[in-house]
Amino acid sequence: MARVFVYGTLKKGQPNYKHMINTAKGLAKFQGRGRTVEKYPLVIAGKYNIPYMLNIPGTGHHVAGEIYSVDEQMLQFLDEFEGCPDMYQRTLMRIQVVEWEGKGGTGEARAAADGVLECFVYSTATYPPEWVGLPYHDSYDSSGKHGLSYVLRESRE
Repeated sequence: MARVFVYGTLKKGQPNYKHMINTAKGLAKFQGRGRTVEKYPLVIAGKYNIPYMLNIPGTGHHVAGEIYSVDEQMLQFLDEFEGCPDMYQRTLMRIQVVEWEGKGGTGEARAAADGVLECFVYSTATYPPEWVGLPYHDSYDSSGKHGLSYVLRESRE
């Protein structure tokens, strides 16, 4: 099982969460909530208002999200869903645990108790330069105050 940190439309209550609970795509078990140890710019960009974490460590905010334990099938699905490696790249990042529900081996429990876990995160280093000038967010909600509602893939032209 691999650990994945999601910060955008795959979180609970967001437009693509349905994929995280679709066992036909693999298994994903919610483990807890966290924030990136380093700061990153989280922007909402493009005509479909997609959230992107730009891979610029040290800039932006400690981004909030959810930690999942996923099997290989779900990891493969997420790679395809996230357009990896062209649109997003899957990289390991250090995540500060804020709230932990996960149950696992002693190593995992100890890591969670220390407060920091390594998780795969889908961020991007392949973005238009003007995105760096967009507003930075510390968390994402499709119906947030930003007024930039995410456009589902099935609704895109």
